[in-house]
Amino acid sequence: MKKIFLILGILIVIGMCVYFMFCNCMKQTIEQQVTLETRDLCIEFRETGEVYPRNRLEIKPPFGGRIEEILVNEGDKIKKRQVIIWMSSSERAAMINTAIVVSEHEYKKWENIYKPTPITAPLDGFIICRQKEPGQTVAIEDAILVIADDLIINVNIDETDLKYIKIGKKVRMYLDAYPDDWFDGEIEHISYEARLLSNVTVYNIRIKPLVKSKVFRSGMTATIIITAQLKKEAQSIPNIFITEKNHKKIVIVNTGDEKKPVLEKREIKTGVTDGKFTEIIEGLNHDEVVVILKPKIKNKTHNNQKTK
Repeated sequence: MKKIFLILGILIVIGMCVYFMFCNCMKQTIEQQVTLETRDLCIEFRETGEVYPRNRLEIKPPFGGRIEEILVNEGDKIKKRQVIIWMSSSERAAMINTAIVVSEHEYKKWENIYKPTPITAPLDGFIICRQKEPGQTVAIEDAILVIADDLIINVNIDETDLKYIKIGKKVRMYLDAYPDDWFDGEIEHISYEARLLSNVTVYNIRIKPLVKSKVFRSGMTATIIITAQLKKEAQSIPNIFITEKNHKKIVIVNTGDEKKPVLEKREIKTGVTDGKFTEIIEGLNHDEVVVILKPKIKNKTHNNQKTK
């Protein structure tokens, strides 16, 4: 008989605990509620790159001498075989200087006989740097001008993000110097060789701007927005309605109504998330209401004791 009474007592205690827990849950009020909604979810990540010439070519003289004239300035477009510099060799410069001292007639005679040498552009492009000026003496290792055929954006991509990168993929970007102006670009090259950057394995990619803008300058910093995944018309709810416990995604569903809520914890399966909304693959129907409960507020009783 004692064992029977003991078992009955334990069952009564368990029953009372379950009852009070149920009552406690029922007393909780709903703070927010939502149902499944259809929306496009886009996963994006940002990378920092640098504007850089695709082909950077320094124009150096074929001989040492004096620059007589530079026909182009920074930013000027040039054509292949266009004359961009006139130069005198060291011998011509010395002869012309001597002739000037002798007479004007002697100077003009040697000017016509001993012409300066033209330096032409080796390719179509534009001038990105002018490093010397007329009258200066230069050696064969001195760069007078720097030419670029095009400006692209170089970006280092973490190897974990490489799966989202494909040749021809469109990206959006802006220059840090012009944060309100957005440009479209296209990935044109992905390096085959990795390198270590700050103990992270990265791959270099090249992005071609689809519209040539005059504000692009070599060395500018660019921020690139790359779309990793896009899910159209995904059935989703805000992330704040989802909790995680023991590697399981849980929501609270109200199977009753607003006046008499019946709350049920339910496991769901999720898909794509953009950081604010998450796709629900299994576990919820369109007409079901997911809720957030107001946190319980414990009443604290302060007993003031008087000491005599």
